[in-house]
Amino acid sequence: MRLFLDSNVWVSAFATKGLCRELVELALGLHSRENIVLIAGRHVAEEVARILHEKFKLSGEPISAALEVLALCESTPDEADWHPQGDFPDAGDIAIIAAALAAKADLFVTGDKALVALGAVENLPILDPRTAYLRLRGLG
Repeated sequence: MRLFLDSNVWVSAFATKGLCRELVELALGLHSRENIVLIAGRHVAEEVARILHEKFKLSGEPISAALEVLALCESTPDEADWHPQGDFPDAGDIAIIAAALAAKADLFVTGDKALVALGAVENLPILDPRTAYLRLRGLG
């Protein structure tokens, strides 16, 4: 299963304790062992670093550590050629969905309720972190 986690899931995992951190830890534990491939790309890494710095006032080692974890993931191909079809509530979401589609993700996980409400984009299921966590728990 090719799993693409939205930036907000990564930020929550790195900056807080809770479900998103458990989801990332589970996914990393299953990565390759259970045929789970975590996918991230430049856009996700840049957004995670920016939010950790601006919103959580982190810098230096915590951001470097987060970027090292993201570097363990498969990198997305150039998403510039992808133009997902759909009615996106936030135009900023188009690039992240395009990256997931370009990477041929099987699941897109986000805490963004408006994206979760879409259900899917071009046959790419969109799940909230809890649903994704429970699905992954069934694999382990």
